[in-house]
This record gives sequence, structure tokens and C-alpha cells, in this order.
Amino acid sequence: MPEANLLSLFWEGFSLAHIESATDNALTLRLAPMPTIAPCCSGCGQRTLAIHDVSLRRVRERDLFDRRVWLQVPVRRVRCVDCGIRTESIPWLAGRRRMTAAMVSYVEAMTRLWPIGQVAALLGLHWHTVRAIDHARLRRVVVAPDRSRLRRLMMDEFALYKGHRYATVVACADTQQVLWIGEGRSREAIQPFFEWLGDACPQIEAVAMDMNTAFDLEVRAHCPNALVVYDLFHVIAKYGREVVDRVRVDQANALRHDAPARRVVKRSRWLLLRNRDNLKPDQASALDELLAANVPLMTAYVLKAQLKELWFAPSIKAARARWAQWYAMAMASGIAPLQQFAKRLSAYVEGIIASAVHPMNTSVLEGMNNRIKVIKRQAYGFRNADYFFLKIKAAFPGKVR
Repeated sequence: MPEANLLSLFWEGFSLAHIESATDNALTLRLAPMPTIAPCCSGCGQRTLAIHDVSLRRVRERDLFDRRVWLQVPVRRVRCVDCGIRTESIPWLAGRRRMTAAMVSYVEAMTRLWPIGQVAALLGLHWHTVRAIDHARLRRVVVAPDRSRLRRLMMDEFALYKGHRYATVVACADTQQVLWIGEGRSREAIQPFFEWLGDACPQIEAVAMDMNTAFDLEVRAHCPNALVVYDLFHVIAKYGREVVDRVRVDQANALRHDAPARRVVKRSRWLLLRNRDNLKPDQASALDELLAANVPLMTAYVLKAQLKELWFAPSIKAARARWAQWYAMAMASGIAPLQQFAKRLSAYVEGIIASAVHPMNTSVLEGMNNRIKVIKRQAYGFRNADYFFLKIKAAFPGKVR
């Protein structure tokens, strides 16, 4: 195969004229237009032999082993009979970027696997250049959700930056596709989601969330047919902080006269908060000994297990009966933190009972939050919120139903 034909597979319409080797481990390849192929107008696509002028353009090509490869490309402007003076169309160049389309594709492939900082260092490109390429790829590949098929949603929040700055993420509970992300967690912050949802609001049947009043009020205001379902994970975590932890601290303070016993109670936090199924045999034995020796801790621990049963009731009637029984036991316990928690939780009981109709939770979103943390850590933070949110959407495109 002649050399011109071989090189046309890489740089269509051009042949290699000269190779220069630089001292900085780079190669510069000078290209020349092939006389047998007329330039093509970038406006209408027709070929013409009328050349207006020629400018030399330096672009980056994919590396050749350990060598950086640069191309010097003579770019012509043609006089098209239909479009006037236009720059010729060169399909293997990436528009106005100072690199070839093959190089752009290579950068895109690498950003799917590695953080943009590492890609920039490896390829000798500026960090902003790599981010711009990846940002453009994400805009192209992230698919807009089909709002007509949405029925059940999940809403949660995650830390966006340090200093108690948060963002809200909404996902489809059935496909696990991230639908929308916005900065903030107030009613005003999440209103744009319902504006985006538009005519699909009445078709929403249920929304799983934590006990965030802003989420609750906005859902009730915009989705009249939706049931609010409070997530088991968040309620039990709140119970652990406000009841189990408080009782543990109170019991430790009451044992000031018995230093060894006080030390055991003070160090039992994670033992009390973890699920029994996740404990090792020696940890389970230690937990049993602790609970047998401390009645208030035993009561708080047992009622935590009883509280979980509300989310697994087979019917609304059974859920209400379980709640009434749990509430009565909590109020009869004589434990102030437990009684206070039960009173506050009674205002949210309808959202807990709704789980009998829609057994759903935000545990998937908790997994998403962990993935989001990894994305943030890889990039050492994101200066562009739109880019960060697109990265999250690309990581959770949803499952096919």
C-alpha cells in the first residue's frame, strides 16, 4: 500500500511531509494536503479547488509510545460558490480544539477510568482542558429521564462542601436512575425539581425520604396523589443518636462510683448501635452481658428492634397496631429520652405506616452517597457544580425495566 494511502487512514486528505524530533521527548509531524483530494467546504460539504488562503495549525495527536506527537496542519480557507469564504472541513480535527478527534476520544476514554488530575498529568495536558473534554462528553451521554414512566421517587441529601453545605438528589425508586440534583435542601432549593417534573407530578404514587420537613411539604404541595414514606435507615439512626446514645451516657454517668462498669458502658456505643446480625460471636456475648446488667439499656435496645418491625407490617391495619403497641411501651418505660422521641415520632407516624403500602426506602441512595463521596475524593472537590452533578448522573444511569 502506498504511503499516502496508508497515512490517509489517520489523516484523511493529508500526507506526511516531514518528521522533526525535539529534545523534549516530542515529535512534530508536518502534513501536506494531498493534491489528488480537493478541500471540502465546512458549510455545505461540496468540494472546491478555489483556495482563498492557508494557515498553519499546530494540534496534538495521540502519543506514540513515550513520545508526545504534534501535527503541523496547513488548514485552507476555500471560496465556495454557495457559502463564500469558509474554512475547509477536516473531519479528524476536533473542531476548534488544538487536538485531533482521536486524541479527544482517548482523553474521554481515560476520564471514565481515572480522575482528571491523573489524566492531565499522564498526558501532559492542562487540568481545565481535560475537564472541558469530559464535561462535553457527559453532556452528550447523560440521557434525560422519561418523566412519563415515573411513579415512585427517592429523595435524600448529601454534603456538597465543608461547612454544612448540602445538595439534594432525587432518584427513581424503580430504576435507580438519578433524575435531578440541586444545591441546597430547603423548600426553595427543591422547587426546581417539581417544576422540571411538571405534568408528571399527579402520577407520582410515593416518595421515600428522611424526616425532612422541606421535602415533605414540597411533595404534598406538588404531588397530590403521592404517599410520603419515611425511611427506616434515617429513623433508626435518629433513634440511635437521641435515645440509645443518651441512655448510654446517662447510665455511664450514674456509674461514677464504679469505674470498671462505667468504662464498659462508655465504650459500648458501637456495640449497641450495630445490628445483632453483624456482630461476631464474642461481640454478641459482650452485648448480652451488658444488656443483662443494665435494664434501661436493655429497654432502649429492645424497643429499637421493635421499632424496625413497623416497616415490615403486612397491612396498614397491622402497622397501626404495631405503632400503638410500641408507643405504649415507650411511654411506660419511664426513660425520658425514649418518651421524648416517641412523642416527636408520633407526628411522622403516617409516613412510617405508608411503608405497608409502598415497602421502599432510601438505602439505595445511601449507597449512592458513598459513591458520590468517592467521586468527590477522586477530584479533590469540584469547582463546577454542573460538571459534578453530571458525573453523578452518569454514574447512576438507571436499570432497564
